[in-house]
Amino acid sequence: MRLVQVGICGLGTVGSGTINLLQRNAALINPRSNCEIVISQVGARRDNPNCDTSSLDVSRDIFDVAKNPDIDIVVELIGGTTVARDLVMTALENGKHVVTANKALIAEHGMEIFAYAESRNLIVAYEAAVAGGIPIIKGLREGLVRQPG
Repeated sequence: MRLVQVGICGLGTVGSGTINLLQRNAALINPRSNCEIVISQVGARRDNPNCDTSSLDVSRDIFDVAKNPDIDIVVELIGGTTVARDLVMTALENGKHVVTANKALIAEHGMEIFAYAESRNLIVAYEAAVAGGIPIIKGLREGLVRQPG
């Protein structure tokens, strides 16, 4: 089984929930994904009492996660647009795939982010950030676009 090392940035409600979910459901998620998904590093300004990070490598500098050569996927859950954009672009520059739940980031900088990711042959995933998890963006982008001719 292939090892996939994940770095999570942000320990708010969504970040701590993501960590708890991945840790609690690893025995279900790993076989279904055919990967061993491991949270290798967390970047957050402060701890969250609802999330046990004692066994995790926690950095107070989120950019450490984006630059960590061992990380395969960076999960951006810090919110806002300025620092979040810088974090995502740094992750992409360092060859990381990115997952985000940041609607404002995608609205303001999505075209730039997706174009850069495509030029690097990387993926930026964001479906869960829209319509409560309904994969609507792909349908809008691919299914409702009028085909030429």
